[in-house]
Amino acid sequence: MKKKGASLRPGLRVYRASDEMNRKKDIIKCIDSISGKYSSYEVFTDWIRCSSLAISNSLDMFHGKVWRDREQMYLDTIRKYNHDEAHMFPEMLGMLCVTLEDNMEDVLGQIYMESGMGSKAAGQFFTPYHLSELCARLMLPAPNENGKYLVNEPSCGGGGMIIAAASALKEKGINYQKDMIVVAQDLDWKGVYMCYLQLSLLGIKATVVQGNTLMEPYIKGYPPERVLYTPAKMGVLI
Repeated sequence: MKKKGASLRPGLRVYRASDEMNRKKDIIKCIDSISGKYSSYEVFTDWIRCSSLAISNSLDMFHGKVWRDREQMYLDTIRKYNHDEAHMFPEMLGMLCVTLEDNMEDVLGQIYMESGMGSKAAGQFFTPYHLSELCARLMLPAPNENGKYLVNEPSCGGGGMIIAAASALKEKGINYQKDMIVVAQDLDWKGVYMCYLQLSLLGIKATVVQGNTLMEPYIKGYPPERVLYTPAKMGVLI
């Protein structure tokens, strides 16, 4: 991952790892500054949706129906905001990129909970990251015959457990970007976008799927409009 945020849309400023400001708090402040006509929860949801769709569509060489539908979804979402508000979305993405560079953790899950959204929206809460780290260290899978670590997360949320597994591999001197392969699934699109966005910025090879894991587990031939592939999974670095 680069030291600078990837400019997926015009208007992204550059944030360097040497900046002293707390980027998580900065992101929360940005969300709060945009909110008013829309709730902080809706602004957060729109931001992660637009960021995820921008990454996904930038990887797709074939502009078929799924690409066009996602592009339209992006446009329908971003046009809710004025010029200055819309340009804050990629700025927040740059802050997220730098924060993940400095601290490999579930940043979006922490932002969601610290901003109070976890107590308002559908009773959804995210596991504290230190618990995810503990679980990952205790239950890290053994590599397969090809030396790859296969991780299947049936209720991924923001991807905290996956990030913790990657961190545990890193602590052991294992290149998680090369040797870990992930399938992550969640019923809630917000969780899908959060997970996809963080795993994309961390360079993790992942297939992120929307759906009920018990009723519709991910298999070959899954509806393509409900599947997102991270850049690393597509062989691209950002």
